[in-house]
Amino acid sequence: MPHVPPRLHVLLARKARTAVVIRRGPSRSMATIGWDRDTDEFTVGQWMRGRIYERRCDLSPNGKLLIYFAMNGRWGSEARGAWSAISVAPYLKAKVLYPKGDCWPGGGLFLSAVEYWLNGAAGHEKLFDETRLKMTPKSPSEEVYGGECPGVYYIRLQRDGWTLKGYRAVSPTRGVTIFEKEFDDIWTIRKWAYESTNPPLGKGCYFDEHELVSPRGKEVIPCREWEWVDRDGDRLVWATDGKLFSGSLTPIGLAHERELFDFSGIHFSELVAPY
Repeated sequence: MPHVPPRLHVLLARKARTAVVIRRGPSRSMATIGWDRDTDEFTVGQWMRGRIYERRCDLSPNGKLLIYFAMNGRWGSEARGAWSAISVAPYLKAKVLYPKGDCWPGGGLFLSAVEYWLNGAAGHEKLFDETRLKMTPKSPSEEVYGGECPGVYYIRLQRDGWTLKGYRAVSPTRGVTIFEKEFDDIWTIRKWAYESTNPPLGKGCYFDEHELVSPRGKEVIPCREWEWVDRDGDRLVWATDGKLFSGSLTPIGLAHERELFDFSGIHFSELVAPY
């Protein structure tokens, strides 16, 4: 069986120099890791056995709270086996818990530091709420991308500066939605967000690939192995092969590449949230 490195997805806080890395693998082991983007220090929050649907997650603008959707299949538990929750980033212990009981909709987005949208609110039952946050069932977007991951993820991408450029069918079982974000006057980041019923080994039914494009497409740098990428101030940050990297874009291409952290070196452990 070929080795599959941990899969990574990153949530950048919009108004703070923090982030949360969602690490998946092997199999049903998930972890949330805090990232200080000023110092590039990483702190493991908590682990769980199950599945966090990273494309249905979000960070509050100040980076203090995490909204997520998860499933562990314990259908007789108080969380009913699948749930939406809000926790103190980068931990998973719920401050707000909405048991769901299935994996249709779920998750959501922060509209501000004190208000959030719950995806498929009508299908949730609130178990408890230890916050003063306000929940709204009204989607922040007039566009509808379905009840699963794209229904949250595509709205989050556009909120965070990505422009939806179009959709194309790759095969009868695979389609791709294309997004772009300008890095500077020279380079644009292009994201290929796939939706597939027969994904490649190590990929889920939703996965991303990327490339860097110069003005008018004169030069294209394929970065198809990058599973996540974004702009972080003046630098480019991306995830591939279970590792997080940073670099800069110059007129002639990618430079000053640096490995920030190798997430293959951390392993499941029972951690307790400090609250």
